[in-house]
Amino acid sequence: MPVDPNAIATWANAVTVGRILCSPLVFVVFPDGGKGSWIALITWFLLCVSDGFDGYLARRHGTTRAGAFLDPLADKILVLSAMFTLVSRDIFWILPVLIIAAREVAISMYRVVVGAKGVSMPASRLAKFKTLFQQLSIGFAVFPFVADEMRWFWLSLLWIAVALTAVSGAQYLWRAQRAVEA
Repeated sequence: MPVDPNAIATWANAVTVGRILCSPLVFVVFPDGGKGSWIALITWFLLCVSDGFDGYLARRHGTTRAGAFLDPLADKILVLSAMFTLVSRDIFWILPVLIIAAREVAISMYRVVVGAKGVSMPASRLAKFKTLFQQLSIGFAVFPFVADEMRWFWLSLLWIAVALTAVSGAQYLWRAQRAVEA
């Protein structure tokens, strides 16, 4: 049975809220000094997989306005908390993380503004790839076999994520400008 689009208490939204509530785990389990950690990798993997699970539940039972807002917010909270934790542990450099954070905050604020006007702004396909590359860069930065020995690999993923972040942010701005002109 499909859910009411105005519903808040749904299984998909419960998983999404659970992802947000579990985000502080990255502060606890992410390693110092770039050595990698199986606990960090497994925790990060489960948090990322839960994103797909809440999407599956939403597609199966019906999407809600709350879920359309909460899911991208949960992605941003998880990714930024992980990235800033890696910055604090001298694993990630601050510049790419600040670029990503600036875009994420700007688009989140834009979503709130247009959402208040009743406009839904679902994630674009490019934005989904952006999130994937952000998650992969974090995952490989804590993966024990890659974290220290193949630093170039996860740094490349991080800079690809930065590029996708900038392009998808520009895509949202372009779409917003077209909507204003229409």
